[in-house]
Amino acid sequence: MQVGIFAKTFAGTDPLAVLTAVRASGYDATQFNLACCGLPSMPDEVAQSTIAAILTASKASGVALVALSGTYNMAHPDQRVRDTGLKQLETVIKTASALSIPLVTLCTGTRHASDQWAHHPDNSDPSAWADMAREMAKALDLAEHFGVTLGIEPEQANIVTSADDAMRLISEMGSNHLRIVLDPANLFEAATVDEARDIVTKAVERAAGHITMAHAKDRYADGRFATAGHGVVDFPCFIARLKATGFDGPLITHGLSADEAPEVARFLNGLVA
Repeated sequence: MQVGIFAKTFAGTDPLAVLTAVRASGYDATQFNLACCGLPSMPDEVAQSTIAAILTASKASGVALVALSGTYNMAHPDQRVRDTGLKQLETVIKTASALSIPLVTLCTGTRHASDQWAHHPDNSDPSAWADMAREMAKALDLAEHFGVTLGIEPEQANIVTSADDAMRLISEMGSNHLRIVLDPANLFEAATVDEARDIVTKAVERAAGHITMAHAKDRYADGRFATAGHGVVDFPCFIARLKATGFDGPLITHGLSADEAPEVARFLNGLVA
């Protein structure tokens, strides 16, 4: 199990400087974001020179590129916004393929028109799921063509909120290019340690065999997000449960500052070892 971090944790638009900081903080893998090259996270195009610079940076730093962020609002109420997002996702998928990055991470979206990570009461309407599923089918056509896997993350504010939702979508899509990114802190809001452990354990068991990457973010009991190891998520249990299912993919932390990164690297590497 590789321990990594969001590249975007570290400031800068030079991929070599960013990935050097990743490595210096104790990580050998990263979920990359094109913002680390001075581009929008979802650009309209990526120059070959940028792709070459990222490849050079990965080789020079020794940091593996295990995922590329490709999030747009797949359930936005305006079809035109979704169409733009899909075109930009195609650019991200092509870039991932060119970089030999196996996974592009997605956002299953929300009916909230201005924030793809904000809950909206219409998220539970069947039309929201239907719109998201149509986008996902188009995205999977692209992923299959370019040989890339797409990762969906259960998130309380989005259409897919749970491991059950994720498994439903995988079943509906019928594609082996759709997998799950599991972040324990996104499976609940306010919870005690025991409640969180129960929710996370059940999610790991439900998604077993379909998890392609795990995230390491935490929450305090009152629902505020926390740095891994400082909240109610039982990370020793989470990692042990993942291992018990045969998971051996990347464990990627985020939601922390660059200054906190070395401490979290030591914490996670100790648990994985």
